[in-house]
Amino acid sequence: MINLPKTIKMVITDFDGIVTDNCVYISSNGEMTRKLNFKDIMAFSLLRKNGYKIGIISGEANSAIEVIKEKFDVEEVHQGIRNKLEVINNIIEKYGLKNDEYLDIGDDVNDYDSLLQADFAITVPNAVEKIKNIPNIQITERTGGDGAFREVVDALIY
Repeated sequence: MINLPKTIKMVITDFDGIVTDNCVYISSNGEMTRKLNFKDIMAFSLLRKNGYKIGIISGEANSAIEVIKEKFDVEEVHQGIRNKLEVINNIIEKYGLKNDEYLDIGDDVNDYDSLLQADFAITVPNAVEKIKNIPNIQITERTGGDGAFREVVDALIY
């Protein structure tokens, strides 16, 4: 069970492997698409309705992130990012966030430094071992793309 304080003001998340199942579907014409769980999509709506700021930092660029950004007016979207820690530090500074006012969600090695820095770091059961071994990281019961993001948001709101 995810345990979060009421001090959180912003949720910062990776996308693939958290909001998606980490799979890419490639059509016969070479177009790549991803599957999203509606529970996870609803989580963005719940964050917005409850006044939380939202950040998505992804190592890859994809159209699904653009759809989420537009539909839920996501404040911070950064795609094609290799150094996520630098981006998170810029976000923290921009919004004047303290360490207990944001949480970071990630699942792979490019999330390691930012998760290590976060007071409230969260990952999924299907994350790589290096991430699951970060001290004090919380691990969702649901896997990425199967309601894990919603599980975090429910723990924050309810």
